[in-house]
Amino acid sequence: MDGPAGRIAFIGLGMMGLPMATRILEAGFSVCGADLSSEARSAFAAKGGTAFDMPRRAADGASIVITMLPSGAIVRDVLLGGGDAAAALRAGALIVDMSSSAPLETRRLAEQLAALDIGLIDAPVSGGVRRAVDGTLAIMAGGDGRHIARVRPILDAMGKDIILTGPVGSGHAVKALNNYVSAAGLQAACEAVLIAEKFGVDPGVLVEVLNVSTGRNNSTEVKMKPFILSRTFASGFSMALMAKDLRTATELAEQLGLSAAGARDAAALWSTASAALGTSADHTEIYRYLAAASGSQ
Repeated sequence: MDGPAGRIAFIGLGMMGLPMATRILEAGFSVCGADLSSEARSAFAAKGGTAFDMPRRAADGASIVITMLPSGAIVRDVLLGGGDAAAALRAGALIVDMSSSAPLETRRLAEQLAALDIGLIDAPVSGGVRRAVDGTLAIMAGGDGRHIARVRPILDAMGKDIILTGPVGSGHAVKALNNYVSAAGLQAACEAVLIAEKFGVDPGVLVEVLNVSTGRNNSTEVKMKPFILSRTFASGFSMALMAKDLRTATELAEQLGLSAAGARDAAALWSTASAALGTSADHTEIYRYLAAASGSQ
């Protein structure tokens, strides 16, 4: 289905991008993908899509480009740098950056693209791989309301909750701040479990208490037992990306002239843990780092 959306280019077919692009494809839209990984391209082809190794080839002829990439710096390079995908777009095209990017950099990118008569909205997501697969992501959309309305059917194919956050860049700001709160909750839950276990309390019992009490949060409900107490550490979201998002939240506070000591301390902790455990570590492995640091292991 081309319809008002026209052809869609989805750049970044990683752990999140692949199921998101698949949801759009399955909703009947015309989608081509792009990824440097041949395995990712093959996986998208197995879903019935077509994928290229160069972003510009995917963008050629597209009216909407969706980016789901590791950082805003990579998004900029793909669009205006070495990837030069924006040069393949016609006037009136729209870019939807669903990556976790720095909010003020997003605003600057939007200004540069506007000079080329190309629109930009930021629409980062929350929910992890499982919710990307079943199409129930939370999507935080920032930018011109007319642009968001134009891609709303596409966003609906990927997400359950589409929240309009304000001007361009606000989606990325909200995403970074959400992940700060998420990381702080996970850190607190892990430390509480370590203390309880040292005292002789079954960690599973503590988690049950938290989940019917005021300590309940997303981490206690969906991460502690499945990924941490089980020692599988396989939530599908990397520690390196969580650390990056925390740095983004801290840098935004600093750029706005705010202290935000809690965010600063959390960013330092997660960056140190990521460096210690390696780039392949799942973010739930913060438990392993905290256990070692506390002398529990």
